[in-house]
Amino acid sequence: MSRPVPAATAALRVLRLLSTQPRPIPASRIAAELGLPRSTTYHLLHAMAEESFVLHYDADRTWGVGVAAWEVGQGWSRQEPLARLARRPLADLVHRVGHVAHLAVLHGSDVLYVLEERAPGRPPLVTDVGVRLPAHLTASGRAILASLPAAQVRALYPGPAAFTTRTGRGPSSPGALRRLLVETRRRGFAEEDSEVTEGFASVGVPITAPSVVASLAVTWPSDDPPPLERVLDGLRRTAATIRRRLE
Repeated sequence: MSRPVPAATAALRVLRLLSTQPRPIPASRIAAELGLPRSTTYHLLHAMAEESFVLHYDADRTWGVGVAAWEVGQGWSRQEPLARLARRPLADLVHRVGHVAHLAVLHGSDVLYVLEERAPGRPPLVTDVGVRLPAHLTASGRAILASLPAAQVRALYPGPAAFTTRTGRGPSSPGALRRLLVETRRRGFAEEDSEVTEGFASVGVPITAPSVVASLAVTWPSDDPPPLERVLDGLRRTAATIRRRLE
């Protein structure tokens, strides 16, 4: 007979398991891998979901890490591999393009900004470290969503109620988002204009590295756009540099 596992220890083991997965997983797999009774696993998951430490994807019945887990680790995040290894390349990118750049990760249907490098003389943006924004509205989020399996995107956006707006622009249905992501994949980069903040535009590219769901983006005033190819070249070179550092 197995030794009972204290609830706190079991919850931490669940978080550790979920954090190592490239995508959400079913509760049955969590129970099997941790050697927990299914009833205990479901009880833990629902309790953790109430506090936003885990997130349930209803459409495919899977569980992933929630935003509260990121918030608890925010004080450490400046030293964690992704942020630490990306800090210098991001600063070099800003020096090259002369506009604000940021690094974001996906949490649920939001993006969380973990790094921002401001360009001298440029206005402050809403994309400060720790800020969450709807992924479907941001260039950062669209770059990530376009790199995900279609089933995971459907789980995040099962219907019109999953879509919010900030300026009245942006996709408002699963079909509209699907078409937008198809176009994003075709182009190889994501973009938005005045969908997050009126009068500002962004372009973004994904960082495709093992166990990392992240993106880089550059933002500028809509009436003062830089040469797009120069920005995209900088973004792609920076993403490749970060990817090599993570390998």
